[in-house]
Amino acid sequence: MSDNCPEVIQTVNWGGDPNKAFEVNQTDGDVRLCPRKSFELWKETVRLTSLPWQHVEIKAALELRKAIVNIVLRQADELAQLAQDLERSNAELKKFAYVASHDLQEPLNQVANYVQLLEMRYNEELDEDAKEFISYAVQGVSLMQTLIDDVLAYSKVDTQAIAFQLTEVETALERALGNLRQRIAETGTIITHDPLPTVMAGSTQLMQLFQNLIANAIKFRSEQPPQIHVGAERLEDEWLFWVRDNGIGIDPKFSDRIFVIFQRLHTRDEYAGTGMGLAICKKIAECHRGRIWVESQLGEGATFYFTIPVGGRERERRNGRKAQNHLFGRG
Repeated sequence: MSDNCPEVIQTVNWGGDPNKAFEVNQTDGDVRLCPRKSFELWKETVRLTSLPWQHVEIKAALELRKAIVNIVLRQADELAQLAQDLERSNAELKKFAYVASHDLQEPLNQVANYVQLLEMRYNEELDEDAKEFISYAVQGVSLMQTLIDDVLAYSKVDTQAIAFQLTEVETALERALGNLRQRIAETGTIITHDPLPTVMAGSTQLMQLFQNLIANAIKFRSEQPPQIHVGAERLEDEWLFWVRDNGIGIDPKFSDRIFVIFQRLHTRDEYAGTGMGLAICKKIAECHRGRIWVESQLGEGATFYFTIPVGGRERERRNGRKAQNHLFGRG
């Protein structure tokens, strides 16, 4: 029965029971096949069979298929054009971020240099208030330079720019710890980790991801020396990683806000920083087609999780091609 047509129960008239087309007679040990003698009308109820497709129905079905394919193709063209426009827009934004950061750094350096020169040349003539004001100006310039550097770093995290390759996660972690060596030593931080796999990823971005998460764990430490553990677990089609600490923790209501660019939960007097570190982590995870989130309670430390798909971005592309081929009946 066709999947497109409902069952139609019919009664078929036969000139006799087709299941009894002959009779078997046994006489004195002889077996004879005899034609049936009854030609009475025999009726059969036929089930699980649809009516034959009419020509007009077949034509309508073909026209519907053609219309659906045309709609899908038109939407695919529109999506491709949208992707091109988005890629061009992103390229322009990245260029703007680079030029703006480069052009802004120069005047900021001039402001810092001249303010410090003013302090050195007229130091004896300045009172305590003037010296304090100069100190605020220098701090403001330094913060602005840091913000510009962080914005530039954020703009450079891009899917197209990441060179995906087989990357030993342990090597990326060791590079991150090397960059944080002084901070780790000063705070007496203890860092442990599980056996770590090899994944398809951008090695520099993966290092930067670990570095930001571990630096955060050290910064927001409790009164106890920081203890940080890096874990890994293979799921069905992705690797799950986590960075767990024993720090001050995070109120769960802020678990999404902390990944937003420039968002901070503390004043700069309490904790230095620009609020860009976790936003960069989120962008790196998303560029790897992964996710990042946090589980925490105030005073109970925090665990940051992120995932990296098995096979990296190429796996995602293959899945996309398979879906497209299935849609258009290819392969």
